[in-house]
Amino acid sequence: MSQLLSASLKEVDLPDGFPFSVPVIRSLGTLDLGVPVSLFVGENGSGKSTLLEGLAVAANLPAVASGSLSKDPTLAAQRELARNLKLAWMTRSHRGFFLRAEDFFGFQKDIVQRRVEHEAELGRLEVELKDASPLARNLAMGVHRGSIDALTSRYGESPDARSHGEAFLHLFKSRLVPQGLYLLDEPEAALSPQSQLAFLSMVRDAVEDGGQFIIATHSPILMAIPGARVFVFDGGEVRIESYEDLESVTLVKEFLQSPGRYLRHLWPTEPPQGQEYLPKVEPPGSSR
Repeated sequence: MSQLLSASLKEVDLPDGFPFSVPVIRSLGTLDLGVPVSLFVGENGSGKSTLLEGLAVAANLPAVASGSLSKDPTLAAQRELARNLKLAWMTRSHRGFFLRAEDFFGFQKDIVQRRVEHEAELGRLEVELKDASPLARNLAMGVHRGSIDALTSRYGESPDARSHGEAFLHLFKSRLVPQGLYLLDEPEAALSPQSQLAFLSMVRDAVEDGGQFIIATHSPILMAIPGARVFVFDGGEVRIESYEDLESVTLVKEFLQSPGRYLRHLWPTEPPQGQEYLPKVEPPGSSR
């Protein structure tokens, strides 16, 4: 069931400056989002992430791995955009979340730091209370043990023990709820191609549970989600395109079929005049 049906700019005089200076934002028509998965595709600076952030603020979604969207200093302009957005809902829900890839990496560091701090405090209390009664020790140390247990239950023994991709998938799966709305900005940044396929499987399961996704992405793998509506941000406008017609998909296909066709212009076999390439290193066991 698609919850968020559409988004458009209110018919009011728009403020000057960012984000309304972004052509695609200023000329935004009505986006028909009434499908389980919508994808925002376009070059850096095209406005797709800005609009996604504005939608997240307007939908009042909780943020994973960062503070409240209503207080995040990096989203001041997006809050102004949100005030000028009109959202149409089938079912209004605050289930789900908003997640930016860069927030996830900071979140990982924060989880590790919190665990280290609790463990250090336990070590200090062990020494300080070595002669105290078991009851006193349990009372003083219980809150830190409980916090460590909670972190372990939710994020595993140690986030550092997982790769970024594994940790991202674990976090993502642990936060999925039935009929949630999920706005994701470039989730592929933490994921290998194999992990992106695992991510697609989780998205499919969430959609079957009534979930709805709006994803800004550069990944041709994510762009291939069956039934997704692909919005292309290009030339100051937003248009819908099929997967086969996407420029980035065509580029990747052609590159993989004939990388030399592109690399001969980007990476000449002979070094520029006056420069040298690093010497080739023969693989082990090779013969000259």
